[in-house]
Amino acid sequence: MSQRYARHDDRRVVVTGLGVVSPYGRGCAAYWHGLSQGHCILQPLTLFPTEGFRSAIGGQVSASITRTLGKAHRSRATRFLLAAAEEAVSHAGLGAAELAAAAVSIGGAGGGMLEAEAWYWARYYQQQDKRLLVALPAMTPASQTAALACQLHLGGPRESPILACSSSAAAIATMADLIETGVVEVGLAGGVDTLTRLCFMGFNALKLLDTQPCRPFARDRRGMSLGEGAAVLVLESWRHAAARGAPIHACVAGCGISSDAFHPTAPPTDAEGAVRAMREALARAQLTPADVAYVNAHGTGTVQNDGAEAVALEAVFGAGKVLVSATKSLIGHTMGAAGALEAVATILALEAELLPPTANLHEPDPTVLFDCIPHRARPCSLHCAMSNSFGFGGQNVSLIMLHPDAVG
Repeated sequence: MSQRYARHDDRRVVVTGLGVVSPYGRGCAAYWHGLSQGHCILQPLTLFPTEGFRSAIGGQVSASITRTLGKAHRSRATRFLLAAAEEAVSHAGLGAAELAAAAVSIGGAGGGMLEAEAWYWARYYQQQDKRLLVALPAMTPASQTAALACQLHLGGPRESPILACSSSAAAIATMADLIETGVVEVGLAGGVDTLTRLCFMGFNALKLLDTQPCRPFARDRRGMSLGEGAAVLVLESWRHAAARGAPIHACVAGCGISSDAFHPTAPPTDAEGAVRAMREALARAQLTPADVAYVNAHGTGTVQNDGAEAVALEAVFGAGKVLVSATKSLIGHTMGAAGALEAVATILALEAELLPPTANLHEPDPTVLFDCIPHRARPCSLHCAMSNSFGFGGQNVSLIMLHPDAVG
């Protein structure tokens, strides 16, 4: 992008902190190392039994990492989220005064369902364990938001968007709106989800899981792979960040949200809702499609979703006019956390000038008219990138991130 970002007002939204827990481990450094190396970490699950299922693989956070994530009596999801938030706040250099006025918006879908399942099976087999009762209140996704607010003493507005796979992307978009409109100066936004029996069984029953690591945009793609993790971004108004000398990783230049209003699981073939979300994000950023060099695609690996996303990308950018990759091919579909994890991946790609690859893409689908960066990361000097999240029920969110050098 030759020009600087069109907006110069003090309320534009910048990212000053990033935190991640992923199947690669704890922290942004481990996450980016895995992505940039194209390391597909999808492997047999050990978190719960998978015998008899069509697929038995996923992107699981290892037990050795989980043991380092705080108090064991908390739900797996809560521990993931608090660890990611701790890293993001530390990177941003936020103090108690900033946190006391900060808002929080955390998207999710499964909440602490894994622990609720353990409680259920203990009751079913008449093996009462009072230690499991403490996990029940963590079953709803909002409980992770509440735990984070209490842990960090966040006194601003609190939200828990639930938009299926677009939940955490929506959390970032809603936080950006709170900052742009002057409701708050600082907010924490992101998402968390863990692997659960219910989710894994459901997608197996729908025959949407690939028996092999997922292959987004491949001719022979057969479905998705599931994963887990958490990501938190610290967002601030440019004025607030500049005044305290905070590090700026990126600018959240524009957000678009739309609904297909079409079908509970399938996207429309014309991908009209996804097109509207991307165009709204561009309009709010005051950018054109030509300004966007890279798209971190929703890219699940299912036949219908990848096809519809390719149609949407062609409608917005033109065939072959933007580089595309799908990081779900590396860590799996992390459900409610996917939007935030992919937003972080997009920001890290901007900073490193290196685009993460699409793994397992041996024979691209000839109807997908884009370079999907197969196998290996690709150096690329870029200032502007988009991250897409298109959830079940046609819940579409597009985010546009700018390199700090492009922020006027």
